[in-house]
Amino acid sequence: MQIDELTTVLEPRPLPNFVETPQVKGIAERAVAYIQAGFPIHFRGISGTGKTTLAMHVASKIGRPVVMIHGDEEFSSSDLIGGEYGYRVRKVVDNFIHSVLKTEEDMQRRWVDNRLTVACKYGFTLIYDEFTRSRPEANNTLLSVLQEKMLDLPAARGGDESYLRVHPDFTAIFTSNPEEYAGVYRSQDALRDRMITMDLTHFDRETEMEITQAKTGLSRDGSEKLIDIVRGLRESGKCEYAPTIRGPMMIGKTLRVRGGGISKDDPVFRETALEILTSETSRVGSRSHQAKIQEVLNTLIDKHC
Repeated sequence: MQIDELTTVLEPRPLPNFVETPQVKGIAERAVAYIQAGFPIHFRGISGTGKTTLAMHVASKIGRPVVMIHGDEEFSSSDLIGGEYGYRVRKVVDNFIHSVLKTEEDMQRRWVDNRLTVACKYGFTLIYDEFTRSRPEANNTLLSVLQEKMLDLPAARGGDESYLRVHPDFTAIFTSNPEEYAGVYRSQDALRDRMITMDLTHFDRETEMEITQAKTGLSRDGSEKLIDIVRGLRESGKCEYAPTIRGPMMIGKTLRVRGGGISKDDPVFRETALEILTSETSRVGSRSHQAKIQEVLNTLIDKHC
């Protein structure tokens, strides 16, 4: 569905290969219940915990069209509400008298509603991904939307009303990463108080195994071995950053390309696992730190494979 050239509306379709274990189902059911009770949802968690995927899954459960926004520090309120883009030209040609030709031209700036306005007007589901990447002043307009159910409209938009009453079917789902620091702002307390925050951590073993199997095409046995290695590394206490489900997915997809297998005797697997998981768990690039991680990984590979 296309509302205008600035806002693309997504159909609320189930995600392909989405894994819904009891843990995931419980999170989704609670989120839908909060939304039905009239509250916006905020999925908060580190990178790799499935925040955006869960937001899209919950949106598909709601069944309304979806408008998506990705937080950006360059955002202003016009990026949410709308602004004047281009011109509208009107030309009138009067040739009523054959010998007289009259022309009249009128040029006006053209107002186009942006994604928040479209979602509020039509009752769509708004997914605001990584909303803390936008400056707090850009998000101030959300306060009245979530609390008073009204969107203040700029005078430049025209029309008789200075505000838009939010459609009763409007829903907002937010995501954020509390551990990011570069290009991330602290959100207003008033905004956080208007939403229910659901903190996402690492999934349980069964969920991680099923996600790895579904996303990579590995066998159940291979997925279990890979997940046990990652969980062992996570529990070792040696990592600067705990590995997430992204690591096993990267390894599994790479092995399909390189033709490796989940075995301690397969040099392709060992090399791939060491490189990917060392990269994911360390940011400083210290050789001594990386050596410690690789030592732990080699022990875990020998143990589980």
